Amino acid sequence: MSVTVKAILGTDKFYTEVTAGENKIITDEPLEKGGQNKGFNPFEILATSLASCTAATLRMYIDRKGWDVPKIDVEVELENYPQTKNAVFTRNISFEGADLDEDQLQRLQTIAEACPVHKIFHGNIEVNTRFTE
Repeated sequence: MSVTVKAILGTDKFYTEVTAGENKIITDEPLEKGGQNKGFNPFEILATSLASCTAATLRMYIDRKGWDVPKIDVEVELENYPQTKNAVFTRNISFEGADLDEDQLQRLQTIAEACPVHKIFHGNIEVNTRFTE
């Protein structure tokens, strides 16, 4: 699977319009970092990818099984340690209004680990950069 996103940043410090196909989001930096806090910062976007992918992956499985789970809450905390080049993602998942047994919860743990974004984080990641005119 391949995706392409485009980020455009003009002279409005850190306010960036990001498009993917017909969809658009705004990213920015918080006020204390010189931004205007008008959108997610890049680290929030990274954590958002894991949270939304996890929720969608779980929903697909739950729906296929026909389990009664009205709401899936996925909270992701990202702690970044630039000095050591380590990052820690902590995922908290809850199923509001559901009565799931231990076997179901164990299966959902396995499914959460199979989220495609989660798999990317555990694979080899390569970033290639080129400048174009």
